[in-house]
Amino acid sequence: MSLFNDYTLDGFYDEMFAEAGSPRPHYKSVHAALSSLEAPEFKRRAQMCEAALVNQGITFTVYGDDQGLEKTMPVDLVPRILAFEEWERIERGLIQRIQALNLFLHDIYHDQHILKDNVVPRDLVVNAKHFRREFVGASVPKDIYVHICGTDLVRDDKGDYYVLEDNLRSPSGVSYVLQNRMLMARTFPQLFRENRVLAVDHYCSQLLSNMRHLSPRPIDDPVVVLLTPGEFNSAYYEHAFLAQQMGIDLVQGPDLYVENNMVWMKTTRGPMRVDVIYRRIDDDFLDPLTFRADSVLGVPGLLNAYRAGNVALANAAGTGIADDKVIYAFVPEMIKYYLGQDILLPNVPTYLSSDEKQRDYILKNLDKLVVKSANEAGGYGMLMGPQSTREEQAEFAEKIVADPRNFIAQPLVQISRAPSFIGETSVFEGRHIDLRPYILMGEEITIIPGGLTRVALRRGSYVVNSSQGGGSKDTWVLAPPNQQTQTMGEERQAQEMPAPPIRPADAVAQFIAKRTDGQEQQQQQQQSLTPVLRHASRTTSTCPSKAIGMAPKRGKSAEVQQSC
Repeated sequence: MSLFNDYTLDGFYDEMFAEAGSPRPHYKSVHAALSSLEAPEFKRRAQMCEAALVNQGITFTVYGDDQGLEKTMPVDLVPRILAFEEWERIERGLIQRIQALNLFLHDIYHDQHILKDNVVPRDLVVNAKHFRREFVGASVPKDIYVHICGTDLVRDDKGDYYVLEDNLRSPSGVSYVLQNRMLMARTFPQLFRENRVLAVDHYCSQLLSNMRHLSPRPIDDPVVVLLTPGEFNSAYYEHAFLAQQMGIDLVQGPDLYVENNMVWMKTTRGPMRVDVIYRRIDDDFLDPLTFRADSVLGVPGLLNAYRAGNVALANAAGTGIADDKVIYAFVPEMIKYYLGQDILLPNVPTYLSSDEKQRDYILKNLDKLVVKSANEAGGYGMLMGPQSTREEQAEFAEKIVADPRNFIAQPLVQISRAPSFIGETSVFEGRHIDLRPYILMGEEITIIPGGLTRVALRRGSYVVNSSQGGGSKDTWVLAPPNQQTQTMGEERQAQEMPAPPIRPADAVAQFIAKRTDGQEQQQQQQQSLTPVLRHASRTTSTCPSKAIGMAPKRGKSAEVQQSC
């Protein structure tokens, strides 16, 4: 009996099956292999993986859980597979998005053109929780704000991809991508022999190369450290894993100090100057002299050294504003404004409760919408309207009215499903999934093939977060037929590919130059019009704007026209 015998699609887009019993072409090999397994054998392999997770300490922390602090993130042994052509489309959309977000961050901390042009409302930015006024006018190394980004994607019932949110502060989860791949390679080695899967093991070396690229000192071997809040942080395992894989020191706040606006690390051989800090601490806790005075996690004086250009931070301080779910709603406008392009990976339609009309709609439709707090993560601060009670809806209505800037709402996307092995029933059942690819921005933009597929293991649940009972899958991107290896290295680059993205520093320079040229042209036009306006005022009693055929303008020009 096949483990797929009772599998149903239930009207959702299914990643493996085009229709009941008919696997998609890129899944046929995996479907055949899994169909040949009996339930006891699959359970045995799953138990081996669970034991490996425990023995290696691959855990995360769930705060306030009575059953224990440390938990393993369940690994679903049915991989999520993407055809290469599909991945290329996703990759292009992600590159476009991170370029626009990086330009947005540079802009709002410098000339604020996008706010002056009212493309993004100023009050939504300057009143945001993670907008850091302390860094307005401050430069960052190489003009790169977003060094690591995890963008959450979902696929709807028609098979179209949407961006659910961007994670730019301290995106987590990539360690599970790398560990899932190792577990799958050991558990189903024959599947990797039958399928041409692109590798992901270059992530840590690429990340380290990007960190070194940021060094303020022109030396061959800059000192890079990973700053962690400590072992009680929910992602501490990942901090330790990444530091070990990159061969850098894992440090906490007390391990560092600032002297003469330079950061030093305490070692048994004496002080060692630090060039780059891969920080996994939120802005609020980085420096008690600048932000929260009660923080014992950060380094006093760190931000002065940062502003002086003597140390680099990844991600840059202040990136949290682009993490804000209210600002997320304006990413399509950012892409149009900065890049002059239409968005390739669209947002989920989003309602802002800060807008009175949209707020009224939200309050009248709480039972149909998903309401999210602007700055919460991990599945917290969220109302799943269609699955909520009247009491929960009333509670959120009060929160929205009390603090409308802090909430957005979206329609419930019927996100795609994929087969997962359910231990209680010993068969495969459909479970909802999302996808978090990881984008690295350094001298160039690099995207790890696939990323982290999170799965809502609870039947009927749409919440994939590990803190809410979710698990993860290994995500495969299949190599094209003419690719000779399973790497993302030189062999793939030799294939016909779209034009490479503009380097981050060049993109910022081009935008500034474009704005400067545009302002100079506008000034020249105004100067050339001045004699015409003077001549018109002397020769006719008609309003100047009418005399030369100018369109009515807002503000003072409109007042002049009304008085004519």
